[in-house]
Amino acid sequence: MKLSKFMSVKGIIHCETGLRIGGTKEGIIEPGGSENTIIRHPVTGLPYLPGSSIKGKMRSLLEADPSSGSRIEGDGKPCKCGTCLVCRIFGSHGMSNKEITRILVRDCPITEESEGVLRSAQEEKGMNFAEVKSENIINRNTGIAANQGLRTQERVPAGTDFKMHITLKLFEGDDAAQILDFIKKGLSLIQKDYLGSSGSRGYGKIIINDLNITED
Repeated sequence: MKLSKFMSVKGIIHCETGLRIGGTKEGIIEPGGSENTIIRHPVTGLPYLPGSSIKGKMRSLLEADPSSGSRIEGDGKPCKCGTCLVCRIFGSHGMSNKEITRILVRDCPITEESEGVLRSAQEEKGMNFAEVKSENIINRNTGIAANQGLRTQERVPAGTDFKMHITLKLFEGDDAAQILDFIKKGLSLIQKDYLGSSGSRGYGKIIINDLNITED
């Protein structure tokens, strides 16, 4: 199979609500800090969106779409048929002769403008490039929040933007229009669903602005 060309799909991921993709925190948690931190760049401390999170979410939503032709087994594992559009673009699982992966989803760095906003908030409010959200459990008898079970979680604040970059490897015989339409459908499904964790609690609603597709 001969490589035909590369294409780039770029855009700006805008957080309409707070977004949480969990990270790890070394050492002791500071007073008032959160035990559930977001993922950050290990050097700058800035939040970013892992490409693996976007790719995995796209794949799972597309596999569940009836038009994809994917076959999800009863154990909930990804499709491994090797012939559907998902397997052909994202690569097939559990096969000795795996389909070539055509999609590369890069980690998404924060935009310079959003970095400036978060740095200002850090200086003025002591925010560590994130908001700390407290959540509680509602007593079913009284309808009042119970103090037990109070937890705090970090989230990327609503309004933050990240630079998205997806690379597509197209081979001879590939239908470029079909593959691009499928990728755009996956991005559309994420915007209808959510990215990261706790979507049912309002986290992770995004929109993708300035979508631009070019041949490299």
